[in-house]
Amino acid sequence: MKEMRPALFLDRDGVLNVDRTYVASVDALEWIEGAAACVRNFHARGWYVICVTNQSGIGMGHYTETDMQAVHDHMQSVLAEERAALDAIYHCPYHPDATVARYRKDSLDRKPRPGMLLSAMADFPIKREASFLIGDKQTDIDAAHAASIGGFLFKGGNLATFAEWALAAFEDGAR
Repeated sequence: MKEMRPALFLDRDGVLNVDRTYVASVDALEWIEGAAACVRNFHARGWYVICVTNQSGIGMGHYTETDMQAVHDHMQSVLAEERAALDAIYHCPYHPDATVARYRKDSLDRKPRPGMLLSAMADFPIKREASFLIGDKQTDIDAAHAASIGGFLFKGGNLATFAEWALAAFEDGAR
């Protein structure tokens, strides 16, 4: 059995990359300052770094899962060039009002629900009590709390700097 390790969960749009409503292509991807350094720094500590992202644009027909996967593959490629990598990327294409019928449902995976976080905890030996999430919306924080982990609201700036602050606050008991 693998050793339990803490995880840093990161939302995608607004945390790893600039939120442009729907980031449907590599051309639309603009990194948040310090994103690669954040991922690299937490890996250096022995943490898992996992992205959890609502992708309702798929359900709304703005782009496909193949389009999203191309963006995620590009993200991993860029991170690799920076000696960083996400251990996994979990996404939720579902939305109760989706225009694409197969994605129209109220899913446990859609934040503020904790499904993606719980799936990651089932897939990886994650030390839940030592893990936290950084998101840019209250729904991200609500999902973190529903999964019994800490959550911190990122409002912009350098992600690596914010993540270091969040880690210190988390270790001091902030949740």
